[in-house]
Amino acid sequence: MLGEKIGETKGRRLVRRVISVDPPTAEVSFEDAGTIFDTHTTGMGTYTSVVRPDGTIAGQGQGQGLTMTDEGESVTWTGTGVGRFGQGGSVSYRGMLFFQTTSKKLARLNGTCGAFEYDVDAAGNTISKMWEWK
Repeated sequence: MLGEKIGETKGRRLVRRVISVDPPTAEVSFEDAGTIFDTHTTGMGTYTSVVRPDGTIAGQGQGQGLTMTDEGESVTWTGTGVGRFGQGGSVSYRGMLFFQTTSKKLARLNGTCGAFEYDVDAAGNTISKMWEWK
């Protein structure tokens, strides 16, 4: 069951790099900014995706990222998900994130599974929404 909304970020895809053609595999890096539990954050992440024969996209291994609060506290995350291509090269993913932090303000992230929606439009703009999974 989905619980409280953890946060939302908006950003930009920075780099896409093909790392294999058999199977088709791409590595993607992005930067974003937004809020986690009403705390302003900036972050960056990288994930690897494999295009399956049916056209769906699977996160291979784990995506990973680093998010910083304005006070300099950090949150790291790993995640995995599945996605689909949309119009004009847009991409939409759904999956799970797992957090780790020493931040007192965001300590409730430790041990939390975060269900996410991550969408990238044709121009490379990203939006991510996360909810606690109970």
